[in-house]
This record gives sequence, C-alpha cells and structure tokens, in this order.
Amino acid sequence: MSLMPKKVKFRKAQKGKIRGISTRGAHIRYGEYALKALENGIVKSNHIEACRVTVARKLKGAGTLWINIFPNKPVTKKPAETRMGKGKGDLDHWVANVKRGKVIMELSGVPEDFAKVVFRLLSFKLPIKTKFITRAGH
Repeated sequence: MSLMPKKVKFRKAQKGKIRGISTRGAHIRYGEYALKALENGIVKSNHIEACRVTVARKLKGAGTLWINIFPNKPVTKKPAETRMGKGKGDLDHWVANVKRGKVIMELSGVPEDFAKVVFRLLSFKLPIKTKFITRAGH
C-alpha cells in the first residue's frame, strides 16, 4: 500500500527546489528518540513504508513510532523512449520534501541503545543523511 493524499487541489505539480532549514518540526514532539534529517531531499512513499515495516518487525509490538513526514507531492514520469513534447507525463509516485533539521521519525517506549539500532536500520532505507537525537540532548 502506497502512502498518498486522499485529495489534492492539483493533479500534477512542478518540481521546485528544496532549499533552507526546517524550522517547523525541528524538535522532538512525541517520542523520546528521533531521526533528524541532515540534508535536503525527497523521500518517496515507498521509503517511508519500508521504514514503517522495518520498525514493526524490529519492535515486535513494543514501543511507539511516529512518522512526521507525509508524501503529499506528486511526481510525474514519461514512458521510456518517448519523444519530447506531447505534454507532461502521467503521475508516477508521491514524495515528501524534507529540509535539513526536520525530525522525520520519533520513537518511545524502548531503551536508548535499542532505539539507536532501530534508527540505524532506518537510515539505510532513506535516501538522505540522518542523525539520531534524544529529547534530552537535541
């Protein structure tokens, strides 16, 4: 199951640029430990889903995970070996724009060393550099 919005104002969006530092969502809100983005980039819906599945398998029912990003931007793609022109391509997937400093995921209800292990596994599944932070020492 792919994450995507129920309804959008416009079916296709322009690419845009991801610049600057995240000011909103730059601190831990819910959990004790978190994964923070160290660079700007896009995270696809299947990356988020892969992270969610990994955590669910690793936690085995213990602890709570909060995902603070949502893929609300559509990305289009033209078919392979298609000539230029003839309009914008069809919708291919959804992405979340992530600025550096954004807290991507939060975790609580588990020991710190275990949380570090879990977030290390998650960092391999994400296309951006991240770091582990705690509520005590931002």
